[in-house]
Amino acid sequence: MPCRGIRGATVAEANSREAILAATRELLEAIIAANDVHPGDVASVFFTTSPDLTAEYPALAARELGWLDTALLCNQDIAVPTGLARCIRVLIHWNTERRAHEIRHCYLGEAERLRPDRAMAPAK
Repeated sequence: MPCRGIRGATVAEANSREAILAATRELLEAIIAANDVHPGDVASVFFTTSPDLTAEYPALAARELGWLDTALLCNQDIAVPTGLARCIRVLIHWNTERRAHEIRHCYLGEAERLRPDRAMAPAK
């Protein structure tokens, strides 16, 4: 089965544990809903945050959603002067038969400006 990447990004309201986890959870739920992702099909997930987010690891939101056996990694984005503040990005490595053009990438809220062609409303 091929492994495909799903990308997404969002912005936390503040540099707080609660805001980081809420934003990450909303992003992951949007990706799950848009692609019908099942945790057992996820090989790994790579999270990054802008340098101003330090209060919590965004990967904890995935653990709270039940992704207990999935390899998760967090890192910090480079400090580009024009970069988006309080930004959380994700790259999900997903084992799927879907072709690359069938995957829905999710950019929420202020992160829509990173990829306006991929912007979408959050999952309810």
